[in-house]
Amino acid sequence: MARPTKSIHGEWTSRWAFILAATGSAVGLGNIWKFPYIAGENGGGAFVLVYLLCIAIIGVPLMMAEILIGRRGRQNPMNTLKSIAEEEGKSKHWQWLGGMGVLTGFFILSYYSVIAGQAMAYIPRAFAGVFEGVTADGAISIHKALVNDPERLLAWHTIFMLMTVAIVIRGVQHGLEKSVRIIMPALFIIILMLVGYGYNTGEYFHQSMDFLFAT
Repeated sequence: MARPTKSIHGEWTSRWAFILAATGSAVGLGNIWKFPYIAGENGGGAFVLVYLLCIAIIGVPLMMAEILIGRRGRQNPMNTLKSIAEEEGKSKHWQWLGGMGVLTGFFILSYYSVIAGQAMAYIPRAFAGVFEGVTADGAISIHKALVNDPERLLAWHTIFMLMTVAIVIRGVQHGLEKSVRIIMPALFIIILMLVGYGYNTGEYFHQSMDFLFAT
């Protein structure tokens, strides 16, 4: 009996929506929040070059393999690898590789959700003008006050998780697809606005560029 090839979880209605979703998963908070100072502290432009080479040699082939496996199996990771292994006459234990992928996603969510909750906690403070004219020491003090308040951290973490569940539970087309069509262009616009603001008003813009890219 032939295995059905139509996904029960829904399918992307356009290639553009899938590209936006894939870009969002690839960029992540780490590339915006952590990458600049890691690059600046570890070789600048040389670090960026090695990083891009690793993406081209390792990241892109892995992403292509994952997409192709998903298109063929159209099930969850464990069932997809199990079904493909059975079709090819291979060991059913390949399914545990898919399980490792699910577990990895869970671990990533466990800390990204905390960081995202912290970022959300800053939004109302930013609109209230708390960060206007704040010094480096002041910013550190604000962050320490947040991370030392477990009830507030838990509250913002819960809000972020509820928002995430609300999107995911609606499926691919009505949840993920609709959200990435708004979130990803908005993220791109915000980044451009921040760069423009930093260039026009920040006296340390060129020093920041040297720190990030100079070897």
